[in-house]
Amino acid sequence: MPKISVVIPVFNEEDNVTGLIDQVGQALMPTGWDFELVLVDDGSRDATAQRMQAAAQQAPWLRCIFLIRNYGQSTALQAGFDHAQGDYIVTLDCDLQNDPADIPKLIDLLEKDSSIDCVSGWRKSRQDAAISRKIPSQIANALISKVTKVRLHDYGCALKAYRASIIKSLKLYGELHRFIPALAAEVGARIVEVPVNHRARTAGVSKYGIDRTIRVLLDLLWIRFTMRFLHRPIHAFGGVAAAMLSAGLLILAWLAAEKIFLGADIGGRPLLMLGVLLTLVGVQLLATGLIGELLVRIYHEPEGRRQYLLKPQSDSQWHSRAPSKD
Repeated sequence: MPKISVVIPVFNEEDNVTGLIDQVGQALMPTGWDFELVLVDDGSRDATAQRMQAAAQQAPWLRCIFLIRNYGQSTALQAGFDHAQGDYIVTLDCDLQNDPADIPKLIDLLEKDSSIDCVSGWRKSRQDAAISRKIPSQIANALISKVTKVRLHDYGCALKAYRASIIKSLKLYGELHRFIPALAAEVGARIVEVPVNHRARTAGVSKYGIDRTIRVLLDLLWIRFTMRFLHRPIHAFGGVAAAMLSAGLLILAWLAAEKIFLGADIGGRPLLMLGVLLTLVGVQLLATGLIGELLVRIYHEPEGRRQYLLKPQSDSQWHSRAPSKD
């Protein structure tokens, strides 16, 4: 069983994949650690898959996984995590902007301090365009840190090292790969950040566009919701529902009093429509919260899933544990 699993998603990187494999080998073979490189081809349409297969003939530590189509980076990473066998799992991008030579430094930190569960890279001297990449990234990092309460300088750095027990307790959907540190923190991981080398891209083209910003914001809303209300969705909807329902009922009560005691004509008043609208929306939000509560119980109870994780006394790795039947 390997000690280290390096998981890298690959998509249309025929100009970089061979060099990446060589550099990972050069970084880890001198350490004497048993390792594997898990390359996940995310439905590439160029010669990436062929070059991966050719390299696998020469490198016994290389494992190639081929997805049937392009699913996206989060799904590709999840496929790699599912197949990784190491005690430590390292992620980085295939564009060679992350330096594989930094991997041993990250693993050393995990080895020396058993209380650390995740080491996140920080591209302190980032070699990217300031206006189109660095400044938007700084804004995004500040926003994500504020919302998730997990303070990192560089969420977007793909070079990170984790204890496998942490990664195996997570599931990635949509575009959640950039929030792995925040998800890990939710299951009790202690995270540290260290500066790593960053290089300019020399081949291939970036797969990120302006639409990535919109996806980040939408996923950030989901992360914030799950961190605060995953086990109590009624609290997310109940407050707003109560406010709208109360306002709507007060408006309708006021109009009813005017109609009964003053004989006022209320049929064509906009205030009547507002009262009805607020009441209906309040009821719908309250029903949504109740349905959410039912779904939480359906999720946890039939399979016996626990709402908590216990930390064993012997080390810092977190895992699920059923309570004693005594």
